[in-house]
Amino acid sequence: MAKLDRFEDFEIWKHARLIMNRVYDMSSIGEFARDYALKGQIRDAVISIMSNIGEGHERDGNKERINFLSYAKGSTGEVRCQLYVALDIKYITQKEFDELYAMLMAESRMLSGLMNYLKKSAFKGRKYKEDDGR
Repeated sequence: MAKLDRFEDFEIWKHARLIMNRVYDMSSIGEFARDYALKGQIRDAVISIMSNIGEGHERDGNKERINFLSYAKGSTGEVRCQLYVALDIKYITQKEFDELYAMLMAESRMLSGLMNYLKKSAFKGRKYKEDDGR
């Protein structure tokens, strides 16, 4: 398996970046662009998905990584809730909602899968490696 040294190498982060770009595009048009409260909140939440994946990756222990991945997963739920608001007040179409909702659910599943993998992994992180004197 290829070594993943940078969070930018992870498909889960790349997918979160796609979601972020879609949210920014969607919230830059029409009435949505003028609703500063909702636009700001949904953008903050979608950025949080990417940011917490990146920050978790830079942590040296799996418990910390899992914690930050959990924050990212929570942010997928926050964005989904805000999408309902955007749909209900007709800032986005049902098609836009469905597409982004599916992307967020896929991201949430990927985050759950990674968290489960890390929980079962024998390697607990760099800070727990034995110092072998080298």
